[in-house]
Amino acid sequence: MRLLLSLFLGLFLFNCNAQNNITQTKTKTETVLNANPKLVVGIVVDQMRYDYLTRFYSKYGNGGFKRLINEGFNCKNNHYNYVPTYTGPGHASIFTGTSPKNHGIIANYWYDKFSKENVYCAGDSTVLAVGSDSKAERMSPHRMKTTTFADENRLFTQMRGKTIGISIKDRGAILPAGHSANAAYWFRGREEGHFITSTYYMNSLPKWVKDFNASKTAESYLKEWNTLYDIDTYTESGSDLNTFEGGFKGKDNATFPYDLAALKDKNKGFDIIKATPYGNSIVTDFAIEAITAEQLGKDNYTDVLTVSFSSPDYVGHNFGVNSKEVEDTYIRLDKDLERLFNALDKKVGVGAYTLFLTADHGAVDVPAFLQTAKIPSGYFDNDAFKNQLNTFLVKEFSASDLIENISNDQIFLNKNRLKQLDLDIGDVQYAIVNEIINYKHIDKVFSSETMQNANFTSGIKALLQNGYHQKRSGDVLIVKNPAVISYSRKGSTHGSGSNFDTHVPLLFYGNGIKRGSTLTKTEITDIAPTISALLGISFPNAATGNVLEFVLD
Repeated sequence: MRLLLSLFLGLFLFNCNAQNNITQTKTKTETVLNANPKLVVGIVVDQMRYDYLTRFYSKYGNGGFKRLINEGFNCKNNHYNYVPTYTGPGHASIFTGTSPKNHGIIANYWYDKFSKENVYCAGDSTVLAVGSDSKAERMSPHRMKTTTFADENRLFTQMRGKTIGISIKDRGAILPAGHSANAAYWFRGREEGHFITSTYYMNSLPKWVKDFNASKTAESYLKEWNTLYDIDTYTESGSDLNTFEGGFKGKDNATFPYDLAALKDKNKGFDIIKATPYGNSIVTDFAIEAITAEQLGKDNYTDVLTVSFSSPDYVGHNFGVNSKEVEDTYIRLDKDLERLFNALDKKVGVGAYTLFLTADHGAVDVPAFLQTAKIPSGYFDNDAFKNQLNTFLVKEFSASDLIENISNDQIFLNKNRLKQLDLDIGDVQYAIVNEIINYKHIDKVFSSETMQNANFTSGIKALLQNGYHQKRSGDVLIVKNPAVISYSRKGSTHGSGSNFDTHVPLLFYGNGIKRGSTLTKTEITDIAPTISALLGISFPNAATGNVLEFVLD
């Protein structure tokens, strides 16, 4: 009898424990599935090469870039998987999880084959500016053909999760926030110095934005720009006085210090702030105010804040990769990031938000500087190229009007003229490819037929194909030699498929993110699927990237 009773009690206790374990396991699983961050913050630094993390590392404090590196996950071998590497395509690709081949933002500006005009990636004639009377600020995301992860989060939360986009540049605010954003704000310089938006989002600025604009924060940054630390300690960059930098109108040399108040009238008023580290500072000020005023991360629905720091791009274009100005800009950006992170800790909560930081492209060293180091580089003469090509077309086809447009290293043919002359488009493309491959500074040339009929998986051909949109791209695609640019002899630019343009930082931090690093190659299109997987929401509707499972906790 005792034996039977013991067996009964044993089975009873086993079943209870088993049921309890099942309940605990189920509860634990449900907790993980529902432990979404209160806020996702997507940070893009405009024109940030990966080596800016390592080159200036000793100058950074512990609360900015180093906090993300040491407490988050560092993808050290992160690249763009397409060309052209420009701002518009970069921001769209980060947040849609796909390349221009699908989202359609093939450049900042491009030639529209149907309207026969150049169009801007964020331009929209059907809307008006809000907060400015300027006719140049009519902007929306309507040219972007796909959703962002912010759009998918809005749909998933029945529009309860907010999305706010902020940047100096309109495209840096608009494209990341997506189509369904509550707002996108950008900085209108010139004589105004205000953050504005468009009627795509609202008909009048919220009170907190009006109050920010009225606070004269922009005016406070019209001050002296000098190096944050002793300039002699800036050993990670070249000499301050050199022949490779542009500088500001009204100042003879591109050397520190810069009196912005004195220079503003000759440099488009408040626009001068954009080309200094203070452009990052005012974006940080505005982003912190947005977190408070919009109550981001304060309820049970995940919100999304996108912040694009555009000023490094303006500084890089003006002064070049190797300049003291670029070094100072990143040292000061590190301080602004620390301010932003501290505000997130205080207002949203430590461990309550997820954040990533990346860049929309890198940049090439000034070719004139590279030449002094005997590194192959140079400048492409667009006018000479057009004249040489036109001479060939007249000789070959007895016509001087076969080309409608040449832009973004693409040639657009005049289809109507080809039809009138009974010329086969494939034959003309083939003839141009075989002609211009012989021209100076041109490395490779491909026709649109090649892009459409082949499937490339590696190398520059794959990058071109991922950047090629059948309806929007040109008929012939040109690849220049590495470090050969169509630009002035002073300052830097970008746009190529070379590593200096494609290799950019990718740092994840916060809720749901492991600590660590990897040298495994990742691609910019992997960010949106990874954030979507973390949130448990649908991927952006054309996403082609992969979930970086090793990043997620």
